[in-house]
Amino acid sequence: MADEVPLLRTDNLCRVYPDGQVQALQNVSLRIEAGQFVAIMGPSGSGKSTLLNLLGGLDRPTSGEVYFRGQALGAMPSLDAYRARHVGFVFQAFHLLPTLTAAENVQIPMFETLSSSAQRRERAAQLLEIVGLAHRAGHLPSQLSVGERQRVAIARALANQPDLLLADEPTGNLDSQTAEQILDLFCRLHQEHRMTLVVVTHGLEVARRAQQIFHLRDGRLVNHTAP
Repeated sequence: MADEVPLLRTDNLCRVYPDGQVQALQNVSLRIEAGQFVAIMGPSGSGKSTLLNLLGGLDRPTSGEVYFRGQALGAMPSLDAYRARHVGFVFQAFHLLPTLTAAENVQIPMFETLSSSAQRRERAAQLLEIVGLAHRAGHLPSQLSVGERQRVAIARALANQPDLLLADEPTGNLDSQTAEQILDLFCRLHQEHRMTLVVVTHGLEVARRAQQIFHLRDGRLVNHTAP
């Protein structure tokens, strides 16, 4: 496998923020194979979310490069297209639009595609079924529990059938029982749909589910392990 092109690779990735010259990442080089479940761990301020943002094309590195299937993100004419076609995002704060129903929130990424309104509705219904929320499709976020909101967010992240699902502390706002249910859902998506998952987490209960763990400290990759 080492000779094959990985889904993601970083080469001496650095990110410096001008305000105070904060060096969030320093020479981070790693590879993530297609179909892997990877956890990124480290204390607050270690660079975990910065790394996730760079992998997802939400930010650009100060130096170094991110490669997706061997192609440098820095050479892509549009990172919007990369995100729309290949990446799904799940955030700790859900980021659902409060005036849209669960089904309408799931459809949002599909407006970047050529899907018809009927196709968008059908796809949203299928995804809500997958995450166990078909019966809540017409509900607004305010009418859903926090666990249900996160399930809607996961369904939305899957809308365009991404190759890569990136999750930033996806269980951080959840109680332990709901967090366990969300982790079970991630594992099912990984196993049944062969999705590549990269999860930023503080929690060992999340990392124990992963096939590989990358540990960051002070912006540096200190080691990586298999649990």
